[in-house]
Amino acid sequence: MAESVRIVFLGGLGEIGRNCMAIEQGSGGDRSIMLIDCGLMFPDADMHGIDLVLPDFTYLRENANSIVGLVATHGHEDHVGGIQFLLRDDAGIGGLRDDPLPIYGARLTLGLARNRIEEAGLLGRCDMRPVTDNERIHVGPFEVEFIPVTHSVPHAHAIAVHTAQGLVLHTGDWKLDLMPVDRRRTDLARIGQLTAGRGIRLLMGDSTNAEEPGHAPSETTVGGVLVGLFAEHRDRRIITASFASHLHRIQQIADAAIGAGRKVATLGLSMKKNVRLGLDLGVLKIPDSALVDIGDIDRYEPGEICVISTGSQGEPMSALALLARGENKFVKLGEHDTVILSSHAIPGNESNVNRVIDGLLKRGAEVIHSGVSDVHATGHAQAEEIKTYLSLAKPEWYVPIHGEYRHMMANARLGELMGIPRTNVVTCDDGDVIELSDDGLVHVGRVPAGYVYVDGIIGDVGRGVIRDRRVLGEEGVVVVVVTVDIQTGKVITGPDIITRGWVYAPEAEDLLDEACDRVAEVVEASLANGVRDVEALERDVRRAAGKFVSDRTKRRPMIVPVVMET
Repeated sequence: MAESVRIVFLGGLGEIGRNCMAIEQGSGGDRSIMLIDCGLMFPDADMHGIDLVLPDFTYLRENANSIVGLVATHGHEDHVGGIQFLLRDDAGIGGLRDDPLPIYGARLTLGLARNRIEEAGLLGRCDMRPVTDNERIHVGPFEVEFIPVTHSVPHAHAIAVHTAQGLVLHTGDWKLDLMPVDRRRTDLARIGQLTAGRGIRLLMGDSTNAEEPGHAPSETTVGGVLVGLFAEHRDRRIITASFASHLHRIQQIADAAIGAGRKVATLGLSMKKNVRLGLDLGVLKIPDSALVDIGDIDRYEPGEICVISTGSQGEPMSALALLARGENKFVKLGEHDTVILSSHAIPGNESNVNRVIDGLLKRGAEVIHSGVSDVHATGHAQAEEIKTYLSLAKPEWYVPIHGEYRHMMANARLGELMGIPRTNVVTCDDGDVIELSDDGLVHVGRVPAGYVYVDGIIGDVGRGVIRDRRVLGEEGVVVVVVTVDIQTGKVITGPDIITRGWVYAPEAEDLLDEACDRVAEVVEASLANGVRDVEALERDVRRAAGKFVSDRTKRRPMIVPVVMET
């Protein structure tokens, strides 16, 4: 009887981002855990003040020395952006391991991850080991194969893990692009070969576009649209915005610009770093003669310059957002500028992107985005492509991953449609642990998998803080201060009310006076009844003030009682 294999989902299920899972084999001191990806998620609009959201690393901290390595599918932030936090001492595994964490991936993938890790000063905590297409390596007891797939970042991989229970295949983020920019296609031939013999025991498949019918358009279609836009706006300065990691898009932007006789300048630190990385690895091919420094663009006529900028997701401090607010020190927008947003808003970022577009328009620029022109092509497979993949892979078990819940359910239906028995299509949530054995695939438990919020530094913000920020942002705060003499049972001073966001104090003096009287009555009654405990008095103050505020204004601000004793 072969040893069972467990898969632990730490993020990426029912959401866009935080992609992280563990595959483990063995038990006790012989347990070996291999991670696939460790990403971050951008905060929703109601996560007030939060910079990033991470997976909960509790399970990994508890088993830090059992982790034999991390395999990265590709270089997007939602897959590798969390590695630097995983390597830290406070919430990660960094200080708990006896040796650096081996990290495997394509050279470009590791290069994109390295930027963040280096900024955090944690390169010594990891051992980066580059792999090539179709290379097979050993990571602990697992034999791991890196299968080429086409995505919106070059050198992405599907991960085939040869385990004691047979082959476990992770699709990575992928699409079937028959004419990719670099001609590196999804290796369907190898996926077909994997079905020989015992076949694919478990397939875990990208669900992002499972609801979308048909096939995703080729990335090269965007290039033709860009050429047309550059010709149409030949006398205007063009500023383009894209993901800094989308080097295929950057290549096509540069080709269109150079073909129109323009020089190219990068704007934003991550764009500058990634373009340099792409050039060094040969992924990007832009002549040195075509590149100019962003500080020199004013030496050229508008029709002679193309700026490639970061900030396509409307991040508040990104280069494009600063442009929209007129705060960018290198570029000042005007009526001779055209801005091309060559991207699509990640779910949750729509309001930020719309705000930036409005700001760009107010500066006088013309704005072209995916809503008005085909300047973006998705990097994720749509329904017909997923069906093709399933018909080729013929997995025994199928687990949809990577997407919101509705995406995963659509992917599950595609699995059933392609002949996988309903009982063998398994949907999971973050925190689920499933086990693959000779008897099949079953749920066997749960691990912590909640959100870890990053606000400045990691680990100091919880759900309670987010809830308080939401109340403060929506309803305001009322602070009630009263001083009492515990020994005599008398109110010495107050109650005094300080409010922010509930009512404007100078215009509501009568209401505030009435609230003070109501609270005073309750406090005096409590003291008269022998209550001397400060916490009990604060509960009475909170209850009285809350009831008054609700009765008189139908609002529910945060009530902060402060009872001081003399």
